[in-house]
Amino acid sequence: MKAIRLHEFGGPEVLRVDEVPRPEPKAGEVLIRVRAVGVNPPDWYLRSGYEDLPDFKPPVSLPAIPGSDVSGEVVGTGDEVFGMIKFPSFGDSAAYAEYVAAPVSDLAPKPKRIDHIQAAAAPMSALTAWQYLIELGHDAPNPFQSFAHRPMALDASTTVLVNGAAGGVGHFAVQLAKWKGARVIAVASGKHEAFLRELGADEFIDYKKTKPEDVVRDVDLVLDTLGGPTSGRFLRTLKRSGALYPVFLTKIDPADLGRAGVTMSMTQVRSNGRQLAEIARLFDEGKLRVAIDSTFALEDARKAHERASDGHIQGKIALTISEATS
Repeated sequence: MKAIRLHEFGGPEVLRVDEVPRPEPKAGEVLIRVRAVGVNPPDWYLRSGYEDLPDFKPPVSLPAIPGSDVSGEVVGTGDEVFGMIKFPSFGDSAAYAEYVAAPVSDLAPKPKRIDHIQAAAAPMSALTAWQYLIELGHDAPNPFQSFAHRPMALDASTTVLVNGAAGGVGHFAVQLAKWKGARVIAVASGKHEAFLRELGADEFIDYKKTKPEDVVRDVDLVLDTLGGPTSGRFLRTLKRSGALYPVFLTKIDPADLGRAGVTMSMTQVRSNGRQLAEIARLFDEGKLRVAIDSTFALEDARKAHERASDGHIQGKIALTISEATS
């Protein structure tokens, strides 16, 4: 089969098209004929050797096939499924390929209302938003803090600010918060305003014109999909007893949290077929949608990573695999 592998760490140019053996499913796994692959930040973290995450250097054996999000058919049955495979696994998921061996527990039936490209684009981003906002769904140790993340209950009395609202996790977070009845403030660049209002955002802030921390107060929850060293600015927007959820690793002085009277919580998304089945139901009921920024052929994975590095993505990037290639 064809697969995208990296034999060394570096930029998008290290992604190579190789011919490799098809994987052999282990006990509890099935072989998936992949139709589309979702592109996610952990893919380029792996590709670069985690150079952007200085405090996080998991061992990776090269050559490695990146990727975790797929949609396709189970070989032998033809059942259409989608899933985030073996995550976190740091190079063992091997989704940038024509076939992938997947644990059954990581899979769910593909939503009928969306195609393989949309389905492949959803799992990691949708599960991240779900596990941060709706239900954690696992008891694995939290690598980012000493306690388990517990999502805040959301309802009509709750105001949620989503920073980076147009991106993969962000656009799902807007929709899930609205599904739970919350009031949602979306923060993104101005070109995404119409898109985010269509998804249900009650208020929009163009961060290029207005700093949200200068105009927003008394928010119950901030989901900062960007995280990092700037996340502390959102402490000013939260009411006392509010919560800050940075999606990417963030360090904030506990004394600053104490003075603001807020909590901060992080977690790492985990594969979960049961939760994906619930997400699939929302797709089929028309309560959730996935936006596709751009698509590329599997062989053009390098171009997909170049698009990701350009930033300002609306929704998700996906790779496609044609039937004629296998």
